[in-house]
Amino acid sequence: MYAVIRVGTSQERVTEGQLVRVDKRAEENGAVIEFEPVLLVDGDSVLAGPALEGAKVTGTIVGVQSGPKIRALTYKAKSIQRKRWGHRQWYTTVEINKIAAKPAKAAKTAKVAAATEA
Repeated sequence: MYAVIRVGTSQERVTEGQLVRVDKRAEENGAVIEFEPVLLVDGDSVLAGPALEGAKVTGTIVGVQSGPKIRALTYKAKSIQRKRWGHRQWYTTVEINKIAAKPAKAAKTAKVAAATEA
């Protein structure tokens, strides 16, 4: 089973037990966090949209690491004007513990109605 969650400004496809690198969060190591909104869940059938009202993805913070160093440089030709700078982004590693998806009642009643008609 996998889920697509929104983390900050990006979307991640996650499975249970997977380690995911997200932007740095304020919580401590070992803290349990919930990711909302859940955009898509795939199990026996694909659930999306209003059928995911009760869906939750929980994870545990494993640690904080820094990403690769990114360097930038500007200069002007024929003069001694140069500027160099760098940036290093911090990331939090999260282990996905549980993907819980409860289908909405409307979806259940539609399946029951289809089964009784047949």
